[in-house]
Order: sequence, then C-alpha cells, then structure tokens
Amino acid sequence: MEAIYIIVIGVFVLIVTLAAILKRYKRCPSDKILVIYGKTGRNKNGGTSSARCIHGGAAFIWPVFQSYAFLDLKPISIECNLTNSNPNFPPSVFSVSKSPTEPSAPSTHASSS
Repeated sequence: MEAIYIIVIGVFVLIVTLAAILKRYKRCPSDKILVIYGKTGRNKNGGTSSARCIHGGAAFIWPVFQSYAFLDLKPISIECNLTNSNPNFPPSVFSVSKSPTEPSAPSTHASSS
C-alpha cells in the first residue's frame, strides 16, 4: 500500500515538472520578435549580453533568471497633417527600418510624393 503512494507522488511530481517545462517553452510567431532578457549568455566578443532576440523560432525561458516579451513587427500608420506646409517644398516620407536577422546598421529610405 505504501508503494502505491510513492508511485502516485512520483507520477504527480513528474507531471507537474513536465507542465512547468512546457509552460516556459515559448514559440515566436512570424510577425513578432521574441526578446529574452536577463542572463542570456555570452555574445560574439566574449562579453555578457543582456538580451537575445529570436525571430521565427522558439526558446526555453529559465525561471527566475530570464524573462521575455514580444516585439510586434506589424507596420503602424502615423497621420501627418500637411495643411500648413510650404508649397515650394513637396512633402516627403522618411522611414527607418531594421531587419531582425541582419546585424548591420538600419537602412533609411526617403521619397517625395
């Protein structure tokens, strides 16, 4: 009878541990970036890094040592009122974009409309 209690407690602990592991495993959708911050390991130069970005993948978030947030990649519209603009200078659109997979500097684009 005592062996049954030990087996039941062992199975319960195993199920709770498995549920806790699955709860901390985060998948990143294609339209978001998973930002993991806290103790994330070493960077390419050998120093410590404070954040790690994952795009289109998954990662295990260590409890107590790490936390996470999602960064949305959907474009936003900003309304710009041009009622008092100078007619000699056409309005222009200026945008800055940064690729989550390219470590290079942000690319800027300007166009006149």
